[in-house]
Amino acid sequence: MRKVLLLLCLISFKAMDAQEISIIPQPASMIIGKGKLTISPKNVIHLWGSGLEKNAAFLQDYIKKMYGFGIKIDQSQKKTKVVQKGDIVLNYDKIEHPVAGAYHLTVSSDKIYIGGDNATGVFYGIQTLIQLFPTNLNAALTIPQLTIADQPRFAYRGMHLDVGRHFFSINFIKKYIDFIAAHKMNTFHWHLTEDQGWRIEIKKYPKLTTIGATRNGTTIGRYPGTGNTNVPYSGYYTQKEIKGIVQYATDRFVEVIPEIELPGHSSAAIAAYPALSCFPNESTKYPTKTAWNGPSEGKQVQQTWGVFEDVFCPSETTFQFLENVFDEVIALFPSKYIHIGGDECPKESWKRSAFCQALIKEKNLKDEHGLQSYFIQRIERYLNSKGKQIIGWDEILEGGLAPNATVMSWRGEKGGIEAAKQQHNVIMTPGDWVYFDHAQNKKEDSVTIGGFTDLQKVYSYEPIPKGLSSSEEKYVLGAQANLWTEYITNVPKAEYMLFPRMSALSEVLWSPKSSKNFTDFQNRMLKQYERYANWGVNYNKPAK
Repeated sequence: MRKVLLLLCLISFKAMDAQEISIIPQPASMIIGKGKLTISPKNVIHLWGSGLEKNAAFLQDYIKKMYGFGIKIDQSQKKTKVVQKGDIVLNYDKIEHPVAGAYHLTVSSDKIYIGGDNATGVFYGIQTLIQLFPTNLNAALTIPQLTIADQPRFAYRGMHLDVGRHFFSINFIKKYIDFIAAHKMNTFHWHLTEDQGWRIEIKKYPKLTTIGATRNGTTIGRYPGTGNTNVPYSGYYTQKEIKGIVQYATDRFVEVIPEIELPGHSSAAIAAYPALSCFPNESTKYPTKTAWNGPSEGKQVQQTWGVFEDVFCPSETTFQFLENVFDEVIALFPSKYIHIGGDECPKESWKRSAFCQALIKEKNLKDEHGLQSYFIQRIERYLNSKGKQIIGWDEILEGGLAPNATVMSWRGEKGGIEAAKQQHNVIMTPGDWVYFDHAQNKKEDSVTIGGFTDLQKVYSYEPIPKGLSSSEEKYVLGAQANLWTEYITNVPKAEYMLFPRMSALSEVLWSPKSSKNFTDFQNRMLKQYERYANWGVNYNKPAK
């Protein structure tokens, strides 16, 4: 049966007059009919289930924006109302699938029916319907008759964005969330604090944004650089703006997970509040081979990229600070998870700190790795007490994993395998496959951080690593791609680095493993490139 469904899917991608069926990520099953159906201004979106008003409004807005005509919404929820040819029905269907978001989509001779296992499923059905629309925005809104039964493979389907190195506007953050939703992904990992800038307003600690959000200059070119811009670089999001972003994402069934880095990558916070350092009276160290702008005395926000020795001191002052920060973060983000970083924390300051060495002895810790575990576990206990779970990069395995932590495996797959064997949830994000700051062409016309991860490499990724038993595989929640922005300074480059690789990852995370076929995917991408153009985004079109 599976081979038959796959054959039907492959047949479906043949040209149908001026329009092709080209859905990404590929549905689990699809049967193509013989006719077509046209949507016009006289048609109506009918709600046969409660709580689907925002879904209907999203579809209504999309048709208006892209095709220039309005379509009414009937919110009466009366199934007895007359459904005209071309009308759209949104409803709930009982679908047995362990991961939320399953849906049925039927385009028949008289109407379009979308039934989801929940409101999220209905939204994903709408995203598929949108991909049946013609990419010629001046054409009639005519779509093929078909039947689709679809569901996601993984529960966690994420995209990350670093705004610490380079800041991006609210408008682009919303656009980024739209990209996530259009690809049937469900998580936006928002990296908000870094050595080079603190980007979230914390009202109890105003210096985090008056001081920590600004660096006095930025390295020019690839590290160590050819100089310094000698221009202050600033930016942060107010709490009001963040609330708006979270609501915008919620309306698109995207969960926003904030990341507050600790105990490393904390130079910006320490510049604002030096008492958070083990050595508050020492000036900030920076690489001597890089150009520096402005004063170098005292604590400073870093102006170049890398890993820096001055990290949070595991003192009561620091823990009180972080608890207060997280209190405000929790009030802004309803997400189940808070990402606490935990990566790339040098131990030099802790090794030469009398306080840290005494704490290691007092807590009967083995070494500085044990001290990091103590740090992470203490933060985890606090966040757990507030009803939150933590995610950390795979370095949090060092010294002993916090009891309820989810591990994000970025240094290859080893950390994810180890965490799953310890029966901890895992999100796979290995650099070789899903770091979208890597080059995607052998020769790029602008600086990248290095590495080479092209479209085929992303598509080839399998989130369930080898070496796990069937009982251990269940701990792999899914995967995400990361967009680190040391060398991504503007929106066109950010979009270029995202596309088309984001489309490949969406299929990895959504579609059945057995249906993956890169040649077929490339054929469907021809239509996807036209959608990119309609979105007005910059993208890399791989050579044939």
